[in-house]
Amino acid sequence: MSAQIKDSHDKSMDFLTILIAKQRFGIPVMQVQDVLGEQSVTTIPLAPPEVAGSLNLRGRVVTAIDVRCRLGLDPCNDDEATGMSVVVEHDSELYSLIIDRVGDVLTLNDAQFESNPPTLDPLWREVSGGIFRLEKELLVVLDVPKLLNTVHG
Repeated sequence: MSAQIKDSHDKSMDFLTILIAKQRFGIPVMQVQDVLGEQSVTTIPLAPPEVAGSLNLRGRVVTAIDVRCRLGLDPCNDDEATGMSVVVEHDSELYSLIIDRVGDVLTLNDAQFESNPPTLDPLWREVSGGIFRLEKELLVVLDVPKLLNTVHG
């Protein structure tokens, strides 16, 4: 019987990796609705600075969030940036997270997961669910609800 019980360390989760200012972030794949190329965004008067505007996605209005601005980073002037976005759903609303680039989907073992290190930027800690130490870099896991809830106060 014990051979059938899986150890909790055998659990894994898939993350869509994204790049913002050469830092790799991960979004749980189950939260991703779509990945888009560059889109035409309509500005929204009096919106917070991290709200880039809105766009139309198959007849639905989607709020576009400038993740660089949300994370306190300078606007992108990086030649590697493609103006891509990842569409996520939160509280029955769609949001387009404007990022520099989309990476691969990684399957990571829960045993590799760590809480946020004390050296992580406080603004990033506010929206991070933790980290994974990859071979040559850290993967910061974005907590999408926290990222979006703080946009709206």
